Amino acid sequence: MKKKQRKITSKTKKRNRSLGKPVNRKYKDTLFRMIFRDRHNLLSLYNALNHSSYTNEEDLEITTLEDVIYVGMKNDVSFLFSSTLNLYEHQSTLNPNMPIRGLFYIARIYQNYIKKHGLNLYSTRRIPLPVPVYVVFYNGQSEESEYRELNLSDSFMKSAFAGQAALECRALMLNINLGHNQELLESCKVLWEYSYFINEVRENQKQGLAIETAVREAQKSCIEKDILKEFLEQNSAEVSDVILEEFDQEKYEEDLRRESWEDGKIAGMAFEKKELLVNLYRKHLLTLEQAAEEYGTTAEEFQKFLL
Repeated sequence: MKKKQRKITSKTKKRNRSLGKPVNRKYKDTLFRMIFRDRHNLLSLYNALNHSSYTNEEDLEITTLEDVIYVGMKNDVSFLFSSTLNLYEHQSTLNPNMPIRGLFYIARIYQNYIKKHGLNLYSTRRIPLPVPVYVVFYNGQSEESEYRELNLSDSFMKSAFAGQAALECRALMLNINLGHNQELLESCKVLWEYSYFINEVRENQKQGLAIETAVREAQKSCIEKDILKEFLEQNSAEVSDVILEEFDQEKYEEDLRRESWEDGKIAGMAFEKKELLVNLYRKHLLTLEQAAEEYGTTAEEFQKFLL
């Protein structure tokens, strides 16, 4: 297994070098996060989601977790506003495990909140907490519905327990690709501009342009059309790095899935199909639904293989 992993890593490094620059997988900001760390843009997004019209950006209390402080734990954007704890995450690939990630983030933010406000967990009075709101913005290339609710309870194992589970975490996943959730995109101009820019890069790739050229041409075109103009002019090089990372990650995962199948065939299917699918699922290279479909069963039945 270790030998196979070295082989895949080598292929990936070779492909990255062919792009002209190595991909930095520890890069701190995604393009989405870069845009919405600006308070004006963040408040605009909040207003679009909540059909509100707040104007005071200083009322936003940023609570985003930084990897430099919480090693291995970094979320895209989170903030306190109007008695709500808002957690916004961006995803370019489908991930059914967003609720458990959200649970970790929210728990850590609550810890910081309680400490900052000097609240006593052992008090006989109930501690007032802001209401958690968790939204995942999806702009991957797989076809998805306008919105989907992801629940932590969907991951719970089958059990004889008949009561109510002690935990739940709900993530509302919104498709922000062009042509989806039109009302939301029209209500938040910068979100529409972000989606337009990503779409431009992908359309350029479909025309046969290399990823670096596709990004460069998208930047030029959007600046000419006054789409993310100021942001792109001020962050041109940084934007290129982020896009190269995100698009290469999508291709890397796609190639890794294909290579996993090819290696399995070359080895005479050393693992049975079921075991291979379970491994791909546990590595988050396939969703539960994808693995079940490949095996020819339901997600509920396939989940039993994980026990």
